[in-house]
Amino acid sequence: MTCRRALHALLLAGALALAQPAAAVSLPRPVLATAGALQMAGTGEMRWFGLKLYDAALWVDSAQPAGAGPALQKPYALALRYTRAISGEALVTASIEEIRRLGETNEGRLARWKPLLEKALPSVAPGDTLVGLHEPGRGASFWHQGQLTARIDDAELAGAFFGIWLDARTREPRLRARLLGLAQP
Repeated sequence: MTCRRALHALLLAGALALAQPAAAVSLPRPVLATAGALQMAGTGEMRWFGLKLYDAALWVDSAQPAGAGPALQKPYALALRYTRAISGEALVTASIEEIRRLGETNEGRLARWKPLLEKALPSVAPGDTLVGLHEPGRGASFWHQGQLTARIDDAELAGAFFGIWLDARTREPRLRARLLGLAQP
């Protein structure tokens, strides 16, 4: 195969890969054992300047009414499968910045939340999966590659963290709509 044909084949393969919808992200067994019966509400992918960062899937309680959208009153899980290596420090910093952007102005509270997120969000490599299980009104649990990293008993932090993706003011409204099943992937 000539270099030109190889380049064309590579470009075609890349274009086809970009055209594919986000791959479903399954939940590890330890999450299912904790969460109970969940069903996938929607999937999407996160891109930054055209680079794919992760595939996402939102799993909701099987009793959640269809089309309930943002009215998530029962436990739900958000699973992110990364396509790039990202340090835990970068994940925590971005999370705090987004929580602040969404309206949390109490810097003392943000400072208290940072070490909790540092425990919950380790560095990730391509193919790694992070899962957060939000229990509205109680807190959240986090898993990396199926291993529990943290249990956070702070309902406000949990709500603020999951708001990064699910709040109506999210930076990624198309991803939010897809996760909530309000738009096609």
